Amino acid sequence: MVTGLKAEWLAPVFAEIVTPGATLAIGAPETVALFKEGCGEPGVNRTAYLEFQVDDIDAEYRRLKDKVSLVHEIKTMPWGNKTFMFRDPDGSAVSLYMPVTDGAKQRFASR
Repeated sequence: MVTGLKAEWLAPVFAEIVTPGATLAIGAPETVALFKEGCGEPGVNRTAYLEFQVDDIDAEYRRLKDKVSLVHEIKTMPWGNKTFMFRDPDGSAVSLYMPVTDGAKQRFASR
């Protein structure tokens, strides 16, 4: 729903969403056990965030705000990104952002 891309299911318990800049791997609880039993625990992540740069943060906010559990409303951060954050179904923090200040735009221009 966030990326607008369809996940490709490579196995019944594993999928990938491939974007131009990264691949997001999505695994079921059974997938984690394939790495090492007990190495992942749903709903306990409070320190790592998934961030996606978007072209129109206001449009994305309007599209998603009533469909997700918001952590914070849309705001501009001190480093120049306009952002909002929500939690995915597993409780992980997801942030969409757009550079809005000249400094932030310059940082991302070469990427």
